[in-house]
Amino acid sequence: METWTVETDDGGGQLEVHTFRPASGASIPGSHAPTEAGVVLVHGTLVTDSLYWPFARTLSVMLGRPVHSYNRRGRGRSAPQPPGYSADTEISDLHAVLEKTGSTDVVAHSYGGFVALQAARQGKIKRLVTYDAAVSLSGNLSSRWRPELEEAVTAGQLDHAWAHLVQGLGTAGPISYLPMGALRTLSILSARTRLGLEMRSLLPTAVAEMRAVLDSDAHLHDFTKLSTPTLMLSGGWSPSYFAETGRMLAGAVPVIDFAIVPLQFHEGPLRPGKRLAARIARFLSGNHLPGDPAGAA
Repeated sequence: METWTVETDDGGGQLEVHTFRPASGASIPGSHAPTEAGVVLVHGTLVTDSLYWPFARTLSVMLGRPVHSYNRRGRGRSAPQPPGYSADTEISDLHAVLEKTGSTDVVAHSYGGFVALQAARQGKIKRLVTYDAAVSLSGNLSSRWRPELEEAVTAGQLDHAWAHLVQGLGTAGPISYLPMGALRTLSILSARTRLGLEMRSLLPTAVAEMRAVLDSDAHLHDFTKLSTPTLMLSGGWSPSYFAETGRMLAGAVPVIDFAIVPLQFHEGPLRPGKRLAARIARFLSGNHLPGDPAGAA
């Protein structure tokens, strides 16, 4: 793995990038010039890109191409979220990483899927795969936003904020349906782990990112001019609203195809196994057929 940085276009600083290459795709020491067109991986909310490294490494080997994972704003050595942060901030950052890495394709998860679809509307992406893309269509995600989340973050009540986030988004599987008191207790316990502590520290970024999604609420006709071949995937055990959005977009936009990945939760790209990576690799390699069963390896 190579670790390096990309300068942001707004002068806000840098983005921390981690590059994975197949054994035959080693770069020249001291240079980040791409040896061939790569793939950029965009992570979701409340996490850093490090959780995606095994997935990125597997995908790179399957494709025989470099995969570039980067920390979005407010994480690792990347610049903080700026005043006036919006979807445009993320779109500009993705375009900067695509240009600097010489990449043509994008794989994106959850909030990252929202960012990538917005960026694809502006072109510059050859092929796109999203998994549980957090896109708001005609206000369908407005009920997922809880003002109590932002109030709790502002007051420093992070356990309360985490509980509202988990219940509102429903992305933590069965845990999402626990009572608030039980969720607050889980938050306290998880804070004793490195990952749990990291997630708590990222709660302020989650507030800004959820607002960016709602502020970018769109309608189906906003995507009809999309020209990027796109595969929208959703986990069979993910919250149903992700699949509903994917089906709606696929039914209205010719270049979008949608499929369910059986036996997968929302955090599919973070879990062990190669089935999801193999499904994505087939599409990026041009071996996808409409209706191709997403669960096939």
